[in-house]
Amino acid sequence: MTARTKVAVIGSGNIGTDLMIKVLRLSESLEMAALAGIDPASDGLARARRLKVATTHEGVDGLVALDEFADVRIVFDATSAGAHRRHDEVLRGLGRTVVDLTPAALGPYVVPPVNLDAHLDSPNVNMVTCGGQATIPVVAAVSAVTPVHYGEIVASIASRSAGPGTRANIDEFTETTASAIERVGGARRGKAVIVLNPAEPPLIMRDTVHCLVSECDEEAVAASVEAMVGRVQAYVPGYRLKQKVQFEHIGADDPLRALVPAGSTPVKVSVFLEVEGAAHYLPAYAGNLDIMTSAALRTAERLAAHHAGTTAEASR
Repeated sequence: MTARTKVAVIGSGNIGTDLMIKVLRLSESLEMAALAGIDPASDGLARARRLKVATTHEGVDGLVALDEFADVRIVFDATSAGAHRRHDEVLRGLGRTVVDLTPAALGPYVVPPVNLDAHLDSPNVNMVTCGGQATIPVVAAVSAVTPVHYGEIVASIASRSAGPGTRANIDEFTETTASAIERVGGARRGKAVIVLNPAEPPLIMRDTVHCLVSECDEEAVAASVEAMVGRVQAYVPGYRLKQKVQFEHIGADDPLRALVPAGSTPVKVSVFLEVEGAAHYLPAYAGNLDIMTSAALRTAERLAAHHAGTTAEASR
């Protein structure tokens, strides 16, 4: 049996704790070695201790000082964009691969079903944002059929599922997601909006994707989107279309016409999504957190398999 790749998580909040539990429960190729935080009283660190996972409340410095760190190959950073810059500097210097769940974007953006295989040798990969993980696959699916002149996404999440890290990084969320809509999704221009919904009981994450294209094969676009949804569902079972892909032909006086090449007939493609969480640690309505940790887990498993294959090839 192939040995599992040991991993560590920095961040003992909601995302880091959920990710730890996913590694322990779901992964056949990763082994949870340590959880690092900065709050000694956090539920995440207490839960890790009960699960016999090594812990430290001294952040990245405490992590690298742990005996268990010696065998760690991949580190997930589930802290903040600001903190990640130092974490990356420390971990890259020690030869570890970093999976970044913050909006810092020091490494390339990665959305697993779209471009993961292109970045398997990167020392740091960035998971964009929850809204990006939910919507960029759809923009990429449309872009695979026809050029996307403009892509806009609206991510609506339950206010109760937005922790202090999310709230502190709202600007980074919109900037990072918009950039990734262009660089990963393939849109010529991108825009992202996040809505914190205070409704009680909390609502499940909802995402709306609008792509402005020229007249296209609508059946091919719809088929591409549906196939992409299936690929995301392979690692996020609660990810689903709320209705069929919608197509709207833009009128002659609509200002959106300015966003498409002159002489073409603009069409707005609208896709409505829902993301229900797996409730491993967090409530099912927190699909915004679940899709991030699920994407990070899928990414780390693929990185581990690639590194193992590269090592085996080099030893021949």
